[in-house]
Amino acid sequence: MASTDETGQAPRHASPSGTTPPNRPPADGAVAAGERMPRWLPRAMVLALALVGAFQLGTWAFHQVIGLLLNILIAFFLALAVEPAVSRMAARGMRRGFATFLVFFGLLIMVAGFFTLLGSMLAGQIIKMIEGFPQYLDSVINWVNTTFHTDLRRVDIQEGLLHSDWLRRYAQNSAAGVLDVSTQVLGGLFRLLTIALFSFYFAADGPRLRRALCSVLPPAKQAEVLRAWEIAVAKTGGYLYSRGLMALISGVAHYVLLEALGIPYAPVLAVWVGVVSQFIPTIGTYLAGALPMLIAFTVSPLYALWVLVFVVVYQQFENYMLQPKLTSKTVDIHPAVAFGSVIAGTALLGAIGALIAIPAVATLQAFLGAYVKRYDVTDNPRVHGHRGDGDGTRLLDRAQGLWARARARERRAGRSTGD
Repeated sequence: MASTDETGQAPRHASPSGTTPPNRPPADGAVAAGERMPRWLPRAMVLALALVGAFQLGTWAFHQVIGLLLNILIAFFLALAVEPAVSRMAARGMRRGFATFLVFFGLLIMVAGFFTLLGSMLAGQIIKMIEGFPQYLDSVINWVNTTFHTDLRRVDIQEGLLHSDWLRRYAQNSAAGVLDVSTQVLGGLFRLLTIALFSFYFAADGPRLRRALCSVLPPAKQAEVLRAWEIAVAKTGGYLYSRGLMALISGVAHYVLLEALGIPYAPVLAVWVGVVSQFIPTIGTYLAGALPMLIAFTVSPLYALWVLVFVVVYQQFENYMLQPKLTSKTVDIHPAVAFGSVIAGTALLGAIGALIAIPAVATLQAFLGAYVKRYDVTDNPRVHGHRGDGDGTRLLDRAQGLWARARARERRAGRSTGD
């Protein structure tokens, strides 16, 4: 029997050379328990890959439908704006769908009439400018020759422009961009149709939509949703009322200026300035002021300068004085909050965010105001914007004490230096 050591294992026999032979490798398929792959690791890897794939797919889908979501958001606020008129007509016995159709048809008639008048005026002015362009060019050339003692001729300038490389490149780029402009126009028309269709359904099926939304909520939440809906309708209507009032004030102010200068089509231009500057965010101000300046330039370049100065001054008055006051009264939000909400909406959603920022913030503020607990404010002079007499006395005493201690330290320092 082979001898064993104290651990019960047979001793290793030394090789003839005096070294211990290495251990034999384990049998095939036998792996040490510590070297096995954890059973949860493959499942975790598959789950992580699935989550990454789902996130990528969701991100791609969101970017694909972001345009549709914005159109639905605009349509929802437009439906909230026409909700009072539709509800009032439906309360008198008219079918809600037909009432919604009448409201949208009236809006379409007003918009079509406005652009028809504007287009006819603009076409007439363009024809007038083209016919009078040689006279304008001759007057400019005469002024340049008289002022700078040059010898320019209109024929030479026209030939130079016709044979210039700049005009040739501009014509080529314009011809190449016709297709892009057509695509953008068709895309804009399709977007307007989408917004109008969703707005019609939201307004016509408003009660059904509210019932469908409340049917999946408990009774307590149903009351909150309906209250939020009513607040949104009221705030959106107030916002549109404020914009309409500002459009009226702006139109009257610009009409007075244009009529005083003798600019043709003053009433139509005043309506253009009022509507475009108030209902087209971000770029509406520039579009509204460009057309009156162009028409005024056909009368006199000095009149165009006067129109430019008036537009700039009036916009500053409107932005910093008129709009905050009207918005705070009709929408019931602080002017600083209204200004900040427009900036935030523009940063998030661009022109659309600037248009719907104020009614959205006003709705949220009014809805949250019912759930924020408020307390009575203590009767303190600081609350009324001024300090009490006791505060001033305490501050004076403190200042005198600090001054006395500083003087005492200076005297001690002087005595120590003298010693």
